[in-house]
Amino acid sequence: MREMLTYLAAALPRFTSPAARLLALQCALRADTRGQVGLPTGLLSSMRLRGRRELWEELAHSGWLEMPDLKPANLKVRLLDAAVLDQAPGRSARRRAAHWALHPAPLLVPPTAPHALRLTALVLAAHTSTQVHHSTDMDVLARLCGHSPHQTADLLDRLAATGILTAWQHDRDTDEVLWQLPRQQASSPHAARPRQPHSWDQ
Repeated sequence: MREMLTYLAAALPRFTSPAARLLALQCALRADTRGQVGLPTGLLSSMRLRGRRELWEELAHSGWLEMPDLKPANLKVRLLDAAVLDQAPGRSARRRAAHWALHPAPLLVPPTAPHALRLTALVLAAHTSTQVHHSTDMDVLARLCGHSPHQTADLLDRLAATGILTAWQHDRDTDEVLWQLPRQQASSPHAARPRQPHSWDQ
C-alpha cells in the first residue's frame, strides 16, 4: 500500500483532490495487466464518488487515465500510465489491498467522513507499525495526502478530536510525526497495545 500511495503522489499533480486520489487508488489497485479497470457503481456509491464527473475529469486532465463513459452500471476505465502496472505485488494481492483501503484498520473513519479525512486515515494506517507509537515524516505524510503540512496538521487534529487517534505530535526539529491509537483499536492484529496515555501537544 505504501508503494502504491508513493507512486500516486509522484504520478498525480500535487493539487489533485483527496476524492480523486482515493478514486485513482482503487483504479490502480484493481487494474489488469493491460491497464483496464472495471468499477461497479455500488463500489463508487459506497465511497460517495458515484456521479462525480469532476473527479474523472481531474484524472483525465492529468493524463493519468482516459475519460470513461459514466453511464454504464459497470464503468470501464483505461489507465494511461504504464508505470502503474509495474507496482508490486501481484494482482490478487493488489485486489486485497483495494478492499483494505476501503476500511483501513485500525484507523476506521465513518463512511460519511470527508474524503480528505479518509485519505489521511488511510495513509496513517499504511504507516502504522507494531510499536506503541507510530511515526513518519511530515513531508511524507503531506505529500501522500496531497496537502500542505498545515492542512495535514489540521486533519490530524480532527482525527484526534473524533477519537480515531489518541494523540499526535509533530517534532519540528526532525520533522517526524508520531501518533498513538486508542486502546480498543490497538487490540487489532495490525496494531500494538499502547502504554498509559501520553500528554502530547497537538
